[in-house]
Amino acid sequence: MTVRQDIHSAGIPALCQSCEARHRGVCGALDADQLVDLAKTSSRRSIPSGAELVGDAEVVDSYSNVLSGVVKLTKSLSDGRQQIVGLQFAPDFLGRPFKVESAINAEAATEVSLCSFPRTIIERMMKESPALEHRLLKQTLTELDEARDWMVTLGRKTASEKVASFLLMIARNIDPTVDPAARSATFDLPLTRADIADFLGLTIETVSRQLTRLRTDRVIRIDNNRHVTVDSLSRLEQRSGA
Repeated sequence: MTVRQDIHSAGIPALCQSCEARHRGVCGALDADQLVDLAKTSSRRSIPSGAELVGDAEVVDSYSNVLSGVVKLTKSLSDGRQQIVGLQFAPDFLGRPFKVESAINAEAATEVSLCSFPRTIIERMMKESPALEHRLLKQTLTELDEARDWMVTLGRKTASEKVASFLLMIARNIDPTVDPAARSATFDLPLTRADIADFLGLTIETVSRQLTRLRTDRVIRIDNNRHVTVDSLSRLEQRSGA
């Protein structure tokens, strides 16, 4: 019996063949030989919730693709106060190329799976591969657009719209295998009520009150205080003020 090999997977390392980062992340810009080269130095690891991934002002010697889970990004003030400034999901690229020290804290908000590789390897590949450099630039610009949209959310939206916007963001990003055109979503909240309040610039009481309101209006269902079901993403989008 002759086994026919899919032309799209020919020469691709087994580690990479089913990886979302190869299909939708930065590794999608690499050819088979480059993936083999990268796979030789890469390692997969699971990180428990609450563990620090990168510290502020820490020397960076590796980058990572987020394979699953949610990463919380924070900035610290001199007196120890912190502000959540972003979230990363699969297959986002974790790291800031061409910068020796991190300017941000990265923490596993949930259990996180990462594929990590040396900084020197990816920066060399960026110089050799315009496609990889373009893919990273595109992701960076997408994150900039999302940050600008979030500034509107924080600066102009009501408390109800902020909470709905947060839930909509989680629903659209937490599971990379979900069809983007899906009309419903189910997920566990990756942040505590306190973290959600910090992220949205609200009090914990306000966040809880708005979640209860969305549940009462049957926009969402919540089980065990964390498991959220959204039967109609369009209804949630309407409540977000988008």
